[in-house]
Amino acid sequence: MPRATGTFTIDGWDPQPYDTAEGATLTRVHVTKTFDGDLTGTSTTDIITAVSQAETSAAYAGFERFTGTVHGRKGTFVLHHTATQHAEESALSWTVLPGSGTGELLGIRGGGGIVNDGGVHSFHLDYELD
Repeated sequence: MPRATGTFTIDGWDPQPYDTAEGATLTRVHVTKTFDGDLTGTSTTDIITAVSQAETSAAYAGFERFTGTVHGRKGTFVLHHTATQHAEESALSWTVLPGSGTGELLGIRGGGGIVNDGGVHSFHLDYELD
């Protein structure tokens, strides 16, 4: 199974808190990114975040539409994100939505993860193409 790796930058982060009740704040966030490496292109993402009052725990889930190339093959696809963080421990995974690929990425499937190392975001995506 091929592995795509690289980095991305967050170009836009537009949070819209919608529930600030005791225990945690829930926020809708629209994110735009630029990818470099084996994935080259841009994306738009909408996530729902939950951050505890103590800000030591957080989680999010969302969907991201990537537009660009994967190892030189052009198209689009959708990623499903899930992430949790507590104190210094975190886990973030993404899965390609089956059937969402277009163009030369038609039939793409797979998954991977993201690492945020002090604001530097890197990724890997293990994928298959029909």
